[in-house]
Amino acid sequence: MLCLLVGWGSGLAGKESALVPAETVVDYIHAVLTSDRTFYTVHVVEGMQRRGVIESSEHWRSEKALPLPAQFFQESSRLAALTGVKVQYRLVSLHPINKLSGPANEFEKKGLEAVMAEPDRPYKGFVTEGGERRFQALYADHAVSPVCVTCHNAHPQSPKRDYKLDDVLGAVSISIPAPR
Repeated sequence: MLCLLVGWGSGLAGKESALVPAETVVDYIHAVLTSDRTFYTVHVVEGMQRRGVIESSEHWRSEKALPLPAQFFQESSRLAALTGVKVQYRLVSLHPINKLSGPANEFEKKGLEAVMAEPDRPYKGFVTEGGERRFQALYADHAVSPVCVTCHNAHPQSPKRDYKLDDVLGAVSISIPAPR
């Protein structure tokens, strides 16, 4: 993925440059993020809880538990930001448990409405953020495990409590600098 981002924004020294469209770059990033999060949810969180080894918890640090899948994603995003690569990603929802996970702007609000209506079709476009032109995409975020359904339906701050397996919980929002 890093190779794509470097080759995408600049020529490769001494080699033929192949520019990758922004839409393709965010699709690749989404594929990696979603597969990592699904693996963590199904094989780590669900697997460990089913065996009675360790639980996941919203207060994972103080309770010495596993982070919830949404927290795993949030921590991954925070660590990615430390690399200096200007990729931003987060989970967003029209029915967020954490109010910080609501739509941050009109693009995210329209994107969430679009992916809720057509989950197989990402919502993509150019936005301006802090004076910087960026390419942003939202992809449907599905309840991939009973753990997702139970957490969203039982959380005291959840505004929606009727999720089922494979329902769309919200979206994965990915933003990258726009090509020049």
